[in-house]
Amino acid sequence: MQLLAHGEVTGRARVPGHGQVLRVGLSGRAGAVPPDLGRLCSEGRCGLIKRAQDLAEVLAFHLDRVLGLSRSLPAVARRFRSPLLPYRFTRGTPRPVVWWAPDVRHLNDSDNDQNSFALGWQRYQALLRLRCGSPGSGAPLAEPPCLGVRHTEWARLALFDFLLQVHDRLDRHCCGFEPEPSDPCLEERLREKCRNPGELLLVHILVRESDPSRLVYIDNAGKLLHPQSKLNFRLLEGIDGFPESVVKVIASGCLENFLLKSLRMDPEFWDSQGGPQGLKPLLLTITERAQVLLDYIREAAHAEKVHFPQCK
Repeated sequence: MQLLAHGEVTGRARVPGHGQVLRVGLSGRAGAVPPDLGRLCSEGRCGLIKRAQDLAEVLAFHLDRVLGLSRSLPAVARRFRSPLLPYRFTRGTPRPVVWWAPDVRHLNDSDNDQNSFALGWQRYQALLRLRCGSPGSGAPLAEPPCLGVRHTEWARLALFDFLLQVHDRLDRHCCGFEPEPSDPCLEERLREKCRNPGELLLVHILVRESDPSRLVYIDNAGKLLHPQSKLNFRLLEGIDGFPESVVKVIASGCLENFLLKSLRMDPEFWDSQGGPQGLKPLLLTITERAQVLLDYIREAAHAEKVHFPQCK
């Protein structure tokens, strides 16, 4: 996070297919002669500068850490002044900078390089039923039809995406909610494929070579303004349980306080959102969705409400 927030920009490159995103090399030593961009990135010293409207990626990163998931790539808010960057990146507006993980696995397919696996909705639901790698499942993690991703990873992803209403991964076709006219799924006529589940593809399903049994989350800005009356429950379909440690954090009543404490570590993001008062509407949205999720879990399990410790 220190490198992302304060590293000197030493080089830049376009990201194919993402015209408003730049990959930059970062150095902790001002004035030092840097190695080439490819070497810097292979050493984990690069970041992606994203659009100003993607600042929610920073909040998503802190939510990930507060929940104890540790699946999102580090992200900070930053204002840039480097002469190596185009003017629109240096005119004073804070932008999210996300760490470029050098070992994320991508398919060798220019039309599907934002995935580590080619995975559609129907196969995804079949994987959930197999419970790959779980005790007694009879489905070995590293043998087909399993992909090497632990069954519990899908529950973590679904929970995270539900709280942020990230549709692009599990429901990029917007089959589980009524989209706005400006949503890409309508502009690109993706929603028409909802009638044929065999055509529904998942995107941003990624792992790292260093730990291929765990998912890694990218593009996590989500929809923090999405109304509660239109929450996408399709994101939870097929999930048969959630990690107890994560549910306890959500149910503790401490989620908002935990997030405020964590977000103070990013002064640029904190100030750009107006501090605790400016952040309150966003955090309220997340805590309300957390309560909806708890109610969903309890109803699905037919469980009685239990007592959780009060926030301190």
